[in-house]
Amino acid sequence: MTETSCEITIEPTYLEAMLKPVEVRALPGYKLWLRYEDGAHGEVDLSGLVGKGVFQVWNDPHAFEAVTIGESGELTWGDEVELCPDAMYMRITGKSPHEVFPILAADELHA
Repeated sequence: MTETSCEITIEPTYLEAMLKPVEVRALPGYKLWLRYEDGAHGEVDLSGLVGKGVFQVWNDPHAFEAVTIGESGELTWGDEVELCPDAMYMRITGKSPHEVFPILAADELHA
Protein backbone atom coordinates (compact mmCIF):
# COMPACT_ATOMS: atom_id res chain seq x y z
CA MET A 1 0.00 0.00 0.00
CA THR A 2 1.42 3.35 -0.98
CA GLU A 3 0.75 6.57 0.81
CA THR A 4 -0.22 9.66 -1.06
CA SER A 5 -0.32 13.17 0.22
CA CYS A 6 -2.50 15.95 -0.94
CA GLU A 7 -1.78 19.55 -0.17
CA ILE A 8 -4.71 21.92 -0.25
CA THR A 9 -4.24 25.66 -0.40
CA ILE A 10 -7.10 27.75 0.83
CA GLU A 11 -7.12 31.38 -0.22
CA PRO A 12 -7.97 33.89 2.50
CA THR A 13 -11.47 35.25 2.39
CA TYR A 14 -12.20 38.95 2.42
CA LEU A 15 -13.05 38.86 6.14
CA GLU A 16 -9.85 36.99 6.96
CA ALA A 17 -7.79 39.48 4.96
CA MET A 18 -9.50 42.54 6.48
CA LEU A 19 -7.31 44.41 8.91
CA LYS A 20 -9.10 44.85 12.18
CA PRO A 21 -8.88 47.72 14.63
CA VAL A 22 -7.80 46.79 18.15
CA GLU A 23 -8.48 50.18 19.73
CA VAL A 24 -10.84 53.06 19.01
CA ARG A 25 -11.38 56.38 20.77
CA ALA A 26 -13.86 59.12 19.95
CA LEU A 27 -12.20 62.53 19.82
CA PRO A 28 -13.70 66.02 19.84
CA GLY A 29 -15.03 67.30 16.52
CA TYR A 30 -16.42 63.93 15.40
CA LYS A 31 -13.02 62.37 14.89
CA LEU A 32 -11.91 58.84 15.68
CA TRP A 33 -8.46 57.68 16.72
CA LEU A 34 -7.88 54.07 15.62
CA ARG A 35 -5.09 51.55 16.07
CA TYR A 36 -5.03 48.43 13.90
CA GLU A 37 -3.59 44.99 14.51
CA ASP A 38 -0.64 45.71 12.18
CA GLY A 39 0.32 48.80 14.24
CA ALA A 40 -1.11 51.41 11.86
CA HIS A 41 -2.83 54.19 13.76
CA GLY A 42 -4.22 57.64 13.22
CA GLU A 43 -7.24 59.91 13.15
CA VAL A 44 -10.22 59.93 10.83
CA ASP A 45 -12.48 62.98 10.57
CA LEU A 46 -16.12 61.94 10.26
CA SER A 47 -17.62 65.40 10.84
CA GLY A 48 -18.81 65.57 7.23
CA LEU A 49 -21.25 62.72 7.88
CA VAL A 50 -22.96 64.18 10.96
CA GLY A 51 -26.66 64.78 10.49
CA LYS A 52 -26.88 62.99 7.11
CA GLY A 53 -29.10 59.92 6.73
CA VAL A 54 -28.31 57.28 9.35
CA PHE A 55 -25.68 59.61 10.79
CA GLN A 56 -28.40 61.86 12.21
CA VAL A 57 -27.96 59.86 15.40
CA TRP A 58 -24.61 61.66 15.80
CA ASN A 59 -26.40 64.99 16.21
CA ASP A 60 -26.06 64.02 19.85
CA PRO A 61 -22.28 64.12 20.52
CA HIS A 62 -22.68 61.55 23.30
CA ALA A 63 -24.04 59.06 20.75
CA PHE A 64 -20.87 59.49 18.65
CA GLU A 65 -18.71 58.89 21.72
CA ALA A 66 -20.33 55.45 22.20
CA VAL A 67 -18.30 53.88 19.36
CA THR A 68 -17.15 50.29 19.86
CA ILE A 69 -15.41 47.61 17.82
CA GLY A 70 -17.80 44.86 16.75
CA GLU A 71 -17.19 41.14 16.59
CA SER A 72 -15.93 41.24 12.98
CA GLY A 73 -13.89 44.42 13.45
CA GLU A 74 -16.58 46.82 12.27
CA LEU A 75 -16.91 50.17 14.00
CA THR A 76 -20.34 50.30 15.54
CA TRP A 77 -22.63 52.67 17.34
CA GLY A 78 -25.21 50.27 18.77
CA ASP A 79 -27.70 49.07 16.19
CA GLU A 80 -27.77 52.48 14.52
CA VAL A 81 -24.54 52.81 12.53
CA GLU A 82 -21.71 50.55 11.35
CA LEU A 83 -18.61 51.56 9.43
CA CYS A 84 -16.32 49.17 7.63
CA PRO A 85 -12.87 49.20 9.23
CA ASP A 86 -10.99 48.76 5.95
CA ALA A 87 -12.28 52.11 4.67
CA MET A 88 -10.98 53.80 7.82
CA TYR A 89 -7.67 51.94 7.45
CA MET A 90 -7.22 53.24 3.91
CA ARG A 91 -7.99 56.80 5.05
CA ILE A 92 -5.40 56.55 7.84
CA THR A 93 -2.65 54.94 5.75
CA GLY A 94 -3.38 56.44 2.35
CA LYS A 95 -3.24 52.96 0.81
CA SER A 96 -5.42 51.93 -2.12
CA PRO A 97 -7.82 48.96 -2.03
CA HIS A 98 -5.37 46.92 -4.15
CA GLU A 99 -2.57 47.60 -1.66
CA VAL A 100 -4.71 46.55 1.29
CA PHE A 101 -6.36 43.61 -0.48
CA PRO A 102 -3.96 42.14 -3.09
CA ILE A 103 -6.53 39.40 -3.69
CA LEU A 104 -8.61 42.02 -5.56
CA ALA A 105 -6.04 42.22 -8.35
CA ALA A 106 -6.24 38.45 -8.87
CA ASP A 107 -10.04 38.67 -9.16
CA GLU A 108 -10.11 41.39 -11.82
CA LEU A 109 -11.73 40.48 -15.09
CA HIS A 110 -10.11 41.58 -18.30
CA ALA A 111 -12.49 41.93 -21.20
